[in-house]
Amino acid sequence: MIFAYNKQTVGDTLMVIVKNDENKENAAERKGAVARVQTTDGTTVAWNFFNVSEYLDIQGNGQVELSEKDIETLNEQLKLAGFEERLAVDLSPKFVVGYVKTCVDHPDSDHLHITEVEIDDGKTLQIVCGAPNIEAGQKVVVAKPGAMMPDGQMIWPGSLRGVDSFGMICSAKELHLPNAPEKRGILVLDEDAKTGEKFEVGK
Repeated sequence: MIFAYNKQTVGDTLMVIVKNDENKENAAERKGAVARVQTTDGTTVAWNFFNVSEYLDIQGNGQVELSEKDIETLNEQLKLAGFEERLAVDLSPKFVVGYVKTCVDHPDSDHLHITEVEIDDGKTLQIVCGAPNIEAGQKVVVAKPGAMMPDGQMIWPGSLRGVDSFGMICSAKELHLPNAPEKRGILVLDEDAKTGEKFEVGK
């Protein structure tokens, strides 16, 4: 689930992206100051909360972080508007330090690699990566499913050349870090970076 806010460009509207909805037609249903975006089969893919600053103090642009109390407030707004669905609470960081446990060549590509990346105590993600400098043993920055990149790209589970991929291993340029090199390649962190620790994008 992605919370996105950009008052200057979009207005005082909090967008909550629940699911990836590529290749599907959407329809919006608005009740009061809340709108539900859903596919033709009735699956909710997003919510729009209009005039959100009237009840939430949101800082920043792009992907924003909300507290458990903030999500409770949004659920109250859903109830007041007459919607039965509620937002789930997920406070886990979306950009974290990962440890590349394994890295093998993709069987159907001359440049892709299939990696197993540890992102927390014992928890791993399979991520397909095309960076030329990726290798086992590295500490890297992982954008987990539910992350929004600084350029607005949203990260969801997907498949590359028939292999499932659950996230993205990031370059400094993709993270919009200052003085990021133009040369292709993922950002390799110091060995003492702590696996699973939140990575502050843009810092």
